[in-house]
Amino acid sequence: MPALDDTHPDAERVRLRLLREAGTARRLALTFGLTQQALDLSAEALRRRHPDLPERERRLRAVALRYGEALACDLRAYLDARR
Repeated sequence: MPALDDTHPDAERVRLRLLREAGTARRLALTFGLTQQALDLSAEALRRRHPDLPERERRLRAVALRYGEALACDLRAYLDARR
């Protein structure tokens, strides 16, 4: 695992030791937490960039960014058909 550029080497060693000592459940929880944080930050960035866009459209843009435009178009068609 590469060292963090802005982290003191001693702190990096401690971080790696703690990560290695953490059990699978703890590492998985950290992964899920970081993933959720990234999704939340992405949603906030879309809200700031497109404040006038309806929530549904912002969510569809998020889908397009994460999974591709084709899936977002299919989802839009599915949601429109359910109306």
